[in-house]
Amino acid sequence: MTTLAQNKKPKNDDSANSATVIETKALCRHFGQGDTLVKALTNANLTIERGEFTAIIGPSGSGKSTLLQLIGGLDSPTSGDVLLDNRHISQMTGSELSDFRRDHIGFIFQAYNLIPVLSAKENIEYIMLLQGISAHERAKRVTTIMHAVGLEGLEDRRPAELSGGQQQRVAVARAMVSEPSIILADEPTANLDSKTGIELLDMMKTLNEQQNMTFVFSTHDPKIMERAKRIIRLVDGCVVDDERRN
Repeated sequence: MTTLAQNKKPKNDDSANSATVIETKALCRHFGQGDTLVKALTNANLTIERGEFTAIIGPSGSGKSTLLQLIGGLDSPTSGDVLLDNRHISQMTGSELSDFRRDHIGFIFQAYNLIPVLSAKENIEYIMLLQGISAHERAKRVTTIMHAVGLEGLEDRRPAELSGGQQQRVAVARAMVSEPSIILADEPTANLDSKTGIELLDMMKTLNEQQNMTFVFSTHDPKIMERAKRIIRLVDGCVVDDERRN
């Protein structure tokens, strides 16, 4: 398979040389106050290195999605800090954070979050369009990634014309085609049948190994846990276990 890394755009800093891609320091997220106070996340300290394939697990309400949203800059912590590629995202302005997410983070959501009026091809290339990547380069990358995720022949179909598994493949391709440092996936297999889920996970694992992208999953899915090289377990908003596997 031709890899996207062969066409990788140059970075403007030395972050790609750093082993640490995600770091959280005493990270807390609380909602409400007084009798209604909910401590969704408490004192989370994590360091995730480039190229790791990590699953964040725990029962419903344990803080998995909250942690993922804080790492991705989709929510702000009550206290503590998040560093991505050695940059404090809490110190960024709104536009700086938006640009950083665009260039460094790929998101895969349980609900797909595709743009309904765009075709599969247009959904995949949308982030690259925002990045100002040339039409020729966009077309080349889209062709490569659609082949990698098994979407050949479906380029012009809109989301409503695709199955759930096909829509999630589009979402995966969109997340990876701009070659971000980090892929954050929130319950990416929850709406998929077992066979489709396994195919997508094996594809993501292969691309992780070939291109050294960092994957962090929030999940209940045993199939993701089986493939993960690292398992971070949350209970009641606290990290209670952090296991690395060979």
